[in-house]
Amino acid sequence: MSIRLRNLQKEDKEYFYSWIRDKEVVKYSLSKFQKMNSDSEISEWFDKVLLDKSSYKKAIVDSAKNNLIGYAGISGISQINKSGEYFIFIGDKSYHGKGVGTFVTKEIVKMGFEDLGLNRIMLTVSDINVGAVRAYTKANFKTEGIMRQACFRDGKFHNKIVMSILREEWISLTGK
Repeated sequence: MSIRLRNLQKEDKEYFYSWIRDKEVVKYSLSKFQKMNSDSEISEWFDKVLLDKSSYKKAIVDSAKNNLIGYAGISGISQINKSGEYFIFIGDKSYHGKGVGTFVTKEIVKMGFEDLGLNRIMLTVSDINVGAVRAYTKANFKTEGIMRQACFRDGKFHNKIVMSILREEWISLTGK
């Protein structure tokens, strides 16, 4: 797999216009993506993402084709608690179900523990997003609990799963 991570750049914005408008792509993503329609809304959101210093974010790039396929990182970083919340958005549907999510998740977790000095990285995922749950489990996240009916998609409420990985768990798995 020729996937690499790099810093997110202002030139990456153009990709997000079509991705965020694609209901299939944003189905399990940020709730705010469900309502964004105009170029100005998407542009304003992206500009805020770039300026946000409390988040660690990386562009996901296919090196072979040299094109952006999504972004991932850790938001809500607490320096006091040494924790943050993992996120990933793979906008290019042709990369769904190909192991990209697992690979990127492992890489961002490594960066979170090694580069950011975090102790805990958590996430929430809709229980019907089976591919994502599988990717996070393969990346050694553990289920902490369930937030009942915390997500509304396709006219129904769905549970969200709370998962996390601790530095000590990651060290014991990687030997680092």
